[in-house]
Amino acid sequence: MTRIDTRFARLKAQGRKALVPFFTAGDPSLEATVPVMHALAAAGADVIELGVPFSDPMADGPTIQRSSERALARGAGLGFVLDSVRAFRRDDADTPVVLMGYLNPIEIRGAQRFAREAVEAGVDGVLLVDLPPEEAGEFRQAFAEHGLALILLASPTTTDDRLDLLCGQASGYLYYVSFAGVTGADHLDTAAATGRLEAIRARSRVPVAAGFGIKDAASAKAMAAQADGVVVGSALVAALDGAADPVARAGEFLRELRQALDA
Repeated sequence: MTRIDTRFARLKAQGRKALVPFFTAGDPSLEATVPVMHALAAAGADVIELGVPFSDPMADGPTIQRSSERALARGAGLGFVLDSVRAFRRDDADTPVVLMGYLNPIEIRGAQRFAREAVEAGVDGVLLVDLPPEEAGEFRQAFAEHGLALILLASPTTTDDRLDLLCGQASGYLYYVSFAGVTGADHLDTAAATGRLEAIRARSRVPVAAGFGIKDAASAKAMAAQADGVVVGSALVAALDGAADPVARAGEFLRELRQALDA
């Protein structure tokens, strides 16, 4: 079993839900990236989604767009991201790490080389927002050969036929985008999202984590009712931006959500 499989299996046995924080590698600073990862793990993160900075993050709202721009300006490319995971693994061999980003930086490296380097660094999965499953054959094969999960996305507009395709190909977990829009938008309808989640979980062979629009303990707890886990990104990125002590702020922010999920 992979780290992701092991973690979700343990949570299921405990009757608990996964808490999956996202932040951009290299923001709020290069030096804070690994310490923030450790702070999140200590505060109850079950999986850490580490954003790969990209110049045109089309699925992201202003908060993560600006975060990506700042990280790139500091020189946080894919090499830095892999080095950060490698450094994190020196003291944490258990917490799953998923890279979330866009196809271009990975395609430049090549599927096989990237998969090999990612696994060697300690990465467990990759979520590529702009890689449709119909065009993912090369990456799926390379990732599978190296034991790297290709995390797929489903949304409220996903058709039943396409959902069958996603559920058949999913590994690690399935990321459910809670509404049609960009990250950080403020129009999450938890009632509608949880109804859709229930149907998707009934068909999926892997756990389903819900993201987009989850910004605090209340929204995290509401979405977790029908999901196997929740992803919080923009709200965490905003909390870290400008924080006097981003490491302490990361732990403080996440502990509140962890407590709400476990209540």
